[in-house]
Amino acid sequence: MSEWNTRKAADLYGINYWGANFFRINEQGNVEVKPAGTTGPGLDLHNLVQDLQERGIRMPILLRFPDIIKSRIELLAGCFSRAIEEAKYTGVYRGVYPIKVNQQKHLVEEILEFGQFHRMGLEAGSKPELLISLAQMDTPNALIVCNGFKDQEYIEMALIAQKLGRNTIIVVDRFSELQMIINASKRLSIRPQIGFRAKLSTSSSGRWAETSGSKSKFGLTPSEIVRGVECLRGENMLDCLQLIHFHIGSQIPSIQNIKAAIKEGARFFTEIYAMGANLKYIDVGGGLGVDYDGSGRSDSSTNYSEQEYANDIVAVLQSVCDEKKIPHPDIISESGRALVAHSTALVFDVLGHNENALNEFTLPNADKESRLVQDLNDIYRSLNEKNINEYYNDLVEKKRDTLQLFTYGVLSLEQRAKAEDLFRAIATKMVSIAKQNPDMEEIRYALEQELSDIYFCNFSVFQSLPDSWALDQLFPIMPIHRLNERPERRAILVDLTCDSDGHINNFIDIETGGEQKYLEVHELKQGQPYYLSVFLTGAYQEILGDLHNLFGDTDAVHVSLTENGYQIDHVVEGDDVKEVLQYVEYHRADLLERVRKATESSILKGTISRSEARLLLEHYERGLSSYTYLTEESAVPFYPQKKELSHGTNGTDHTVHQ
Repeated sequence: MSEWNTRKAADLYGINYWGANFFRINEQGNVEVKPAGTTGPGLDLHNLVQDLQERGIRMPILLRFPDIIKSRIELLAGCFSRAIEEAKYTGVYRGVYPIKVNQQKHLVEEILEFGQFHRMGLEAGSKPELLISLAQMDTPNALIVCNGFKDQEYIEMALIAQKLGRNTIIVVDRFSELQMIINASKRLSIRPQIGFRAKLSTSSSGRWAETSGSKSKFGLTPSEIVRGVECLRGENMLDCLQLIHFHIGSQIPSIQNIKAAIKEGARFFTEIYAMGANLKYIDVGGGLGVDYDGSGRSDSSTNYSEQEYANDIVAVLQSVCDEKKIPHPDIISESGRALVAHSTALVFDVLGHNENALNEFTLPNADKESRLVQDLNDIYRSLNEKNINEYYNDLVEKKRDTLQLFTYGVLSLEQRAKAEDLFRAIATKMVSIAKQNPDMEEIRYALEQELSDIYFCNFSVFQSLPDSWALDQLFPIMPIHRLNERPERRAILVDLTCDSDGHINNFIDIETGGEQKYLEVHELKQGQPYYLSVFLTGAYQEILGDLHNLFGDTDAVHVSLTENGYQIDHVVEGDDVKEVLQYVEYHRADLLERVRKATESSILKGTISRSEARLLLEHYERGLSSYTYLTEESAVPFYPQKKELSHGTNGTDHTVHQ
């Protein structure tokens, strides 16, 4: 077996493909973040996590890197600037950040700060998001695009905001909203800036394909657009129609879908312009994808670069407008995922594991066992490279027989336990043999999937990675240290929730661009923490997370690089127990009073002493103020005069590592 090195680790986890030059493996075998790209300074994530824990930041930790947001804003604006300049396109680029992607206050402030030079605006999809936009954004000439369902209050607020100098454009997503805008405009004597959202026939591909096409949730049909133009003309307000908007979905993997949508959207623009509307803007919506797996050929990837995206949008718009002899519009894009996904990583510790491989097995008195167990024992003892293919097929059959015989009452529980232990021992031995022979890779990978360990991890899938649970979205996951060591284990990851869906068992297969059922990890070392990280989590995950099992927000840290290292810009403390309990209407004072009454009753009954009651109340009150995740003090359960559970007789390691 060839010597292991960090280059092989980079190939295994694909960090050079999905990392977009923001992440790499350093000489120490740790993941390093480089927010300014390959030529900029770097920060060792393992060292950072240790430093943060010394400061009192608790695991799991959400790491946010504002400098990456700055780099992404500059990248996208630069791509459109180059495309516009090279094509001699006469319009300009005006990006807006869709707040729905991640509404966290510090993040929105960072986007507006870094995007000020590029006239970065905001897109609001609801009344609360509009309130954020009006308060936070004061960049001159930047746009606030108002989307989503609207009522009278929403519309009037957007109109009055013009008096503050806010450049609000109210997009008509449903035809009934147009008359509401007209009425509010007359009532307030404010001329609105109106946009029409066109419902395209062009559909998308990927996980969010259903949000596009003629059956999409929002948008005006061609008939409604024509009626809308005539309605505005009749009200002498056609000059208020300034924008055409369309959206073909999120995370578009293929540039062909984007080009087709741009062509159809450009036709809407030129036709409406020809009807007398002096349009200024075309909003191409979101959809710019993020390469989550680096393959370039999956729904979690993209087959185009940011520059290709900009080039194609500019080229198509220019061609269609020139054909109709219509001025080039300013281009708006709502590329939220592409701006913020790379900027955030979730780091968590592994608390322990269940090991499924069984390296040795002895069966005394084999002749007294059932025929099935004897057959499996014979396979285990006589297995070698020459008969592995034959025995593999036998093993699959024997595994099926074991379950059937037990179900029919023919096989006892003790015999089933021995059969399954033998299955694990045989599979472990087969994997060891198959590793030495490239022709046996199919057997090796099938059995490694069966033998994958279970790594218990200190996080909640539902809170921190909801798209992984709900949409089977693949995120890059890897250890942040020990990458100069060969990862000898294969594992699936399970979280702290008691829900059986609280796991990750699909991972990126860098070689095929598909999925694999395990993650390559290292052997846990007693007394030494082991850290994994999920990368590219900056888009949607925080805001979509829920309180399953009442696991709340994690501690979040904003980290910026400096000439001398790094600085902590912001620390956003995660939820404590009493905060998440308040979300579901349980209040600290009431809970304490109820437990106090229960202790008084038990004291009277003699089932608890006064000192025990005091200790219980102290623990209860401390628990209400504690982190919802396991901390270093709580990671190891208390067993009198015993630090850990013993090694199970079935070979399963229940040790919980700090």
